[in-house]
Amino acid sequence: MLLDMPRLYLITPPISDFAAFAPLFDAALAASDIACVLLRTEARDDGDRKKIIRALAPMAQAHGAACLIVNDPQLAVRADADGVHMEATGERLKAALSALQPNRIVGAGGLTTRDAAMTAGEAGVDYLMFGGPDCAEPHASIVERVAWWAEIFNVPSVGYAHDLEGAPDLVRAGADFIALGDAVFADPRGAPAALRDAAAIVARVGEPAQ
Repeated sequence: MLLDMPRLYLITPPISDFAAFAPLFDAALAASDIACVLLRTEARDDGDRKKIIRALAPMAQAHGAACLIVNDPQLAVRADADGVHMEATGERLKAALSALQPNRIVGAGGLTTRDAAMTAGEAGVDYLMFGGPDCAEPHASIVERVAWWAEIFNVPSVGYAHDLEGAPDLVRAGADFIALGDAVFADPRGAPAALRDAAAIVARVGEPAQ
């Protein structure tokens, strides 16, 4: 059976020094086809965050990847990001949708229950992420929720892989995107090598059975 081929969704570590991170970032983006980058920042104030995003977002966009930031729709607009990933539900998520759509992307994460996922999907988000770099949810639980979502709903899902070995399960579960964070940036071989391996794993699992 030929599986739909998910694309890779890259989550950066929290960045405080964009100049130091830029060469690594560019090499990672060049190593594989990346659909989307979630650019996380670690800065003292919004001014510093804006500088980081304005420096790095064009690099992602030049490689054909959408660049999102976390939880700040206004900053996404001011810094020319492609959208926002909201680790929030309720009124904050609704406000982001109202402010950014249809011209920018709004994704949702931090969805700890099925009800929260369905509510976010019904609100009109562009994707839902199950798991994440700051979430302790075990791999098996992420896979189960991706499979449940893929069977019933049409809104694209992102499945977070704690490590490269977790990617095949998410492909088979029906994830539209495979999110990779520390699995890439903490790999001792370097992010480009890890991303090339991830792309090869996804392609291999998606091939039709002989």
